[in-house]
Amino acid sequence: MAKILNVHNLDKTYSSGSKKLTVLQDISLSIEESETFAIVGPSGSGKTTLLGLCAGLDRPNSGSIELCGTEIERLTEDERAVLRNKNVGFVFQDFQLLPTLTALENVAVPLELQGSKNASKISRELLEKVGLGDRFHHYPSQLSGGEQQRVAVARAFSNEPSILFADEPTGNLDAETGEKVIDLLFNLNKESGTTLVIVTHDLELAQKTQRILRLKGGRIIENPISAS
Repeated sequence: MAKILNVHNLDKTYSSGSKKLTVLQDISLSIEESETFAIVGPSGSGKTTLLGLCAGLDRPNSGSIELCGTEIERLTEDERAVLRNKNVGFVFQDFQLLPTLTALENVAVPLELQGSKNASKISRELLEKVGLGDRFHHYPSQLSGGEQQRVAVARAFSNEPSILFADEPTGNLDAETGEKVIDLLFNLNKESGTTLVIVTHDLELAQKTQRILRLKGGRIIENPISAS
C-alpha cells in the first residue's frame, strides 16, 4: 500500500512573550491509503495541533510532512490551499458551516471552488445519503447539532478527498447522535476508499479504526506499525 501521509521529526513550538511552549516534539508517523487511523491523548497533548500540521493548516518549526506525495512545508499558503481543496476533507467538532448558506450550499462550497459543473447534483445526492434529503434549503440555525454535523460530513466527502481529517467529530453531540454520525462517517469512508484520520479522546471511537497513535505531553507514547 502507498503512503498517503509521511511525517518525520516534527516539532512545533509557540512563543508567548519571552516564553516558549513546545506543543509537539519529534513526531514521526506514516499512514497508508484507505487506512483508518486515530490520534488519542489527554487534553493538551497536541492532538489538534498535529492534525492541523498534517493537513497543512499550520507550519511546523522543524521536520517534514509529505501529504499526497507533496512536501507541504515547501508550498506557499495558496499552493497549500489548492492541495487541500483537491485532496483533503475536514470534519470539525463545531461543524464550521457557513451560517448564511443553506445545507445544500454548504455542501457545494468545495465543489464550486473546484469549478465543478455538477455541484448542486452531487450535493443533493450526498445530503440524501446522510439522511437530509428534506433539509436542502434549511440554514444551520434551523438544524439540530446532529443534522449540522451530518451536513459537515456530506461536505467533507463532496470533493472526493484522498484523506479526511476529523477533529473530535462527536465532541458536541450526545452519545446516541454521535454514534449515528460516526457510523455515517465510517460507512461513507468505506464506500469512497478515503483515508480517515480521527482526533478523539473517545477510546471507544478510536478502537473502530485500524491503528491508534497515542500522544502525551506532545510526544508519541504508542505508534503501532501498519499491518503491511
